Amino acid sequence: MPDALDATPYDALLLLSFGGPEGPDDVVPFLENVTRGRGIPKERLKEVGQHYFRFGGVSPINAQNRALLDALREDFAAHGLDLPVYWGNRNWAPYLTDTLREMTADGRRRILVLATSAYASYSGCRQYRENLADALAALETDGLDLPRIDKLRHYFNHPGFVEPMIEGVLRSLAELPDDVRDGAHIAFTTHSIPTAAADTSGPVEGHGDGGAYVRQHLDVARLIADAVRERTGVDHPWQLVYQSRSGAPHIPWLEPDICDHLEERHAAGVPAVVMAPIGFVSDHMEVLYDLDTEAAAKAHELGLPVRRSATVGADPRFAAAIRELILERASAERGERVTPCALGALGAGHDVCPVGCCPGRAPRPAAAGADSPYA
Repeated sequence: MPDALDATPYDALLLLSFGGPEGPDDVVPFLENVTRGRGIPKERLKEVGQHYFRFGGVSPINAQNRALLDALREDFAAHGLDLPVYWGNRNWAPYLTDTLREMTADGRRRILVLATSAYASYSGCRQYRENLADALAALETDGLDLPRIDKLRHYFNHPGFVEPMIEGVLRSLAELPDDVRDGAHIAFTTHSIPTAAADTSGPVEGHGDGGAYVRQHLDVARLIADAVRERTGVDHPWQLVYQSRSGAPHIPWLEPDICDHLEERHAAGVPAVVMAPIGFVSDHMEVLYDLDTEAAAKAHELGLPVRRSATVGADPRFAAAIRELILERASAERGERVTPCALGALGAGHDVCPVGCCPGRAPRPAAAGADSPYA
């Protein structure tokens, strides 16, 4: 048996994710949850739901989260980390509030949260913290003793997150025909967000010109491109591009869109493109539809060879990275000296989100941060 690892003061890990429908009847109610408060008509939601209906009304994200849960539990057991793992979603079952009720009933008092978003942004960090505050408020209304909740730092530049993506790009390049492989361009993709949200992502002192969101993605893209060059001897041109825009046309969002980028690269004479979705933890709907369906159709129309590299998913190296992040944070909470593990130029991010980090359009309480009402 391995020596026991010490996660004290934490007594549980919560995997916090977006959620997704698991059948055709779930699609519209799920989208109503996602868009609640925006006044979007049900008929419009049915149109949007066609992305899900193409795949039988099932989002792959829940199955992928179950696989990650299994990978985490297997890794923890193999390395002697006695830490139970729970799962809660923002927009579909198992709902976050229900999971926190379960954790409280189980006696969990210090909970560490792993969000399935590696980068700083409102929707990828602050909004999850707001969801945690809402859930804690519901537990407080129920008269329950509230657990203390902390959130793991952003892991975009942890080796266990980056290395599987490097290998994914290398595999995709190897799948291209010999005569186009060396000239292939790498399009690193992530979710487009409003430029205003990008500019205010991360701590206040770093706001402006894309904020932490763009800087972090560029840092990861450089790490992968540099590793590909070192391992293949070929310097592939690359660019950070965006996908999955969903906002009103008059609001500026990050560009270029992946389909526009493929057209531009084809017009410039690029012989092939590898699409590398570095902004996503797993192959959920934005990857399956926006890349494997829409972007792939655009490439076929252009006659442009493309390959799409894999996301990290439940890779054992990612599970090991989460274990390392847990032990790192636990050591810091115990007052021990810690050397955080991080690649690239930006270094390890903050453990506690500071005041003004990734603000939303309107102030709302957010847990697990310096401005949390639930210390």
